[in-house]
Amino acid sequence: MVIATDLLVSAKAGVRNIAVAITETATPSVKKILRRELDNAIELHDKLAQYMIKNEMYHAYDIDEQLEHDLKKADIALKFSK
Repeated sequence: MVIATDLLVSAKAGVRNIAVAITETATPSVKKILRRELDNAIELHDKLAQYMIKNEMYHAYDIDEQLEHDLKKADIALKFSK
C-alpha cells in the first residue's frame, strides 16, 4: 500500500509538473509532445487511483472512510515505531 500511495502521489506531481511545463513552453512542437505526455501522465494517475480504489487502499469518494483508513494506518505505523 505504501508503494502504491507513493506512486499515486508521484503520478499526481507528474501531471502537475507537465501542465506547468506546457504553460512555460513557447515552441509548438514541444507543446505537442508535452500534451501527449500529459495525457499519458493522467492515464497513469487514473490507473493507479482505480487500482487503489478497487483494492480498498484509497477511498476517493468517501472522506470519512478515507480518514478512518488513514488513522488506522497511522496507528499501525506508530506501533511499529515503538
